[in-house]
Amino acid sequence: MNKKLKVLISGTGFAGQGHADAFRAVGAEVVGIVGRTPSVVSKVANKMAIPYSGTDWQQALKDCQPDIVSIATPGGAHYETITQAIEFGCHVYSDKPLTVDGDSALKLYELAKQKNVKTAFASSFRYMPCVMHAKQLVASGAIGEPVEAEFMSHFNLERDIPFGWSHRKEDGGGRLNNNFTHMMSIATSVIGENILSIIGEVRDDLGKAPIVEGVHNFKTRRDFIPKDLNDPSLKWGESNVEWSYTVMAQLKSSFATKPVSVLFKHGGLNPKFHENHIVFYGTKGAIFIEGHYGMGPLYTWDKIKNTWQELPLPKDIVDDQPKVEGDTERNWQYLAREFVKDINGEKVEYYQSFKEGSLYQQLIDLIRKNNNWTDVRHLQ
Repeated sequence: MNKKLKVLISGTGFAGQGHADAFRAVGAEVVGIVGRTPSVVSKVANKMAIPYSGTDWQQALKDCQPDIVSIATPGGAHYETITQAIEFGCHVYSDKPLTVDGDSALKLYELAKQKNVKTAFASSFRYMPCVMHAKQLVASGAIGEPVEAEFMSHFNLERDIPFGWSHRKEDGGGRLNNNFTHMMSIATSVIGENILSIIGEVRDDLGKAPIVEGVHNFKTRRDFIPKDLNDPSLKWGESNVEWSYTVMAQLKSSFATKPVSVLFKHGGLNPKFHENHIVFYGTKGAIFIEGHYGMGPLYTWDKIKNTWQELPLPKDIVDDQPKVEGDTERNWQYLAREFVKDINGEKVEYYQSFKEGSLYQQLIDLIRKNNNWTDVRHLQ
């Protein structure tokens, strides 16, 4: 019989509470939660009936003796916290981004290998039902050899969302850290995990955002947008990270004889044109999924009718999904389930670890250098 694994949560916001729910749902025991603000962490612990709460991470590791730590804070707070957890011998489940740059992320991956602890990296929208359906279809040869894919997302985020970690590169902000990580995870899950090459550019097209006190939960930050943006007493913070990006990659696929070209296009501040979508094109057909993270429905190209045909989700995929509301929450629980099973020695399908977390941070560093342009002025 598998023992009940003990989990310590770092972070008290939407992600921290979501991770706690996810691990409880898969049979683990959430023994403690740690946050920055004493009143906030105490309130969350009481609300969620978590027996231990505190603000000192190292002390919490000693007091709670967890088997797993779950990291649900912004990326800028990850490195030291995860290092201490690995040194303590804990398995680590971390939300994205893993850290703020490729060097520090790679150090965490190497340390985890050295200490022989298991890790999970929660770029977890690869577990969306329609994405898993697309993976089945590509593997079955439904579109022939995959040749290219496109990922289009425009979020039209409010420019006046209060200034915080998402505006700062050093805190793990930016759309590459918090959007591209999911998109690349989806692409590799369907096409193949081996990324051959990458090129891209970024734009910080926001500039500044109002500084507002009292924002503790990422999901409710819109509620704090100032009513009077012309108030002379209002303070402003300068963004130093990208809100839009364009990336192209080549992925190796066991289903194709040539590298598969993938386009990732994201505008954090721009309205969408038609529908955000994901499309996989092949030599014999195509798969179209509505929604920026593959929410669905899913369509395949019907050659006979010369139109897109909606397909229902296969029963095995539906039955395998955690029964919980919310795409993000369901995906967290899916990965937590696989992680716990793996720690307990059960056979599981491949899931992403700090190997991918560190790789993605290194890719983001390359994209942010934005030095891929060829000067052609001399040709004109």
